[in-house]
Amino acid sequence: MDNRLLFLLSRAEFSLKKYLKGKFREKNISITPGQMGILFLLKSRDAISMSELGTALYIDNSTITRLVDRLESKGLVKRLMNPDDRRQYLLSITEKGTETINSAKNIVQSTNDLIKKDFSKEEIDAFKRVLESFTIKFQ
Repeated sequence: MDNRLLFLLSRAEFSLKKYLKGKFREKNISITPGQMGILFLLKSRDAISMSELGTALYIDNSTITRLVDRLESKGLVKRLMNPDDRRQYLLSITEKGTETINSAKNIVQSTNDLIKKDFSKEEIDAFKRVLESFTIKFQ
């Protein structure tokens, strides 16, 4: 078995993103896995700043800006003036964005189920602990 953990992790992430992009394309869902995370978060916590969004998703400011620009050009999110700070915009999901993320929800659920397939509950729990440890170790 290959012991290059960083390589294996990178390959797994690439494979997962490629799989999700293909599934989205099959269903005519015009978002990427990165954009999906933003839409899911905005659906549950609407009208938040880009800084809050980046912090919640562990994404740097320049990447968040690019992702949000693309989502805005597709009509999936909109920027609103922050009533408490006119220098800052708040992001809000649009009706089209909500429809898009609702369409993606089944793909996300079936992908989570596929990841868990053939593993025991204990193995899944251990896998989740390993993944969570990355956040702690590499902050």
